[in-house]
Amino acid sequence: MTSEKEKKRALRIYEILREKYGEQKPALNFSNPFELLIATILSAQCTDARVNVVTEKLFKKYKNPKDFLKTETEELEKDIFSTGFYRQKAKSIKACCEILAKEYDGKVPSNFEELTKLPGVGRKTASVVAGNAFGIPAVAVDTHVRRLSNLLGLADTKNPDKIEAALKELLPERTWIEISHLLASHGRAVCKARKPDCFNCVIYDYCPGKKLK
Repeated sequence: MTSEKEKKRALRIYEILREKYGEQKPALNFSNPFELLIATILSAQCTDARVNVVTEKLFKKYKNPKDFLKTETEELEKDIFSTGFYRQKAKSIKACCEILAKEYDGKVPSNFEELTKLPGVGRKTASVVAGNAFGIPAVAVDTHVRRLSNLLGLADTKNPDKIEAALKELLPERTWIEISHLLASHGRAVCKARKPDCFNCVIYDYCPGKKLK
């Protein structure tokens, strides 16, 4: 059972990060739910910056599920090659687009459970799309969120689903979408995995894993 003290501490961490980084938006570039879905699939084991470079051209060539479906797999693999794991990603994108075209008239469903049933879409991808494309409260757990949640004592597990549940229990629903962005921003800018900059950490006093004593 999560105590009120733990909830207040978690909310304070959110508030400090919110004050530091301001209103947060996804690091992935997109102009509609479908583009965000494809970009998030491509972001697996790849930096958002690299994905944005790829999708700048990709979304001019592929504007809807049918565009992906009518393209040979080998051509799609070449288009997304630099994001890594391109064969599996191309397979997932094709399978996902087939379901969207057949069952959803080419539109991305806003229902969270329906999103998770799409090929290549796990809870993290579904949370990114639900939260940032449709405004549905959701917590997306990427590598930064997983690492910082454990470092800050907000979670004690490597399991993304359990981290998601822990953050949802600790924090009010209104913060769910943004806490993922805030933790990711802090992880990239200050609390880097290899060399955390504890001297410039605004939540240093709340960090059980702090390096400076």
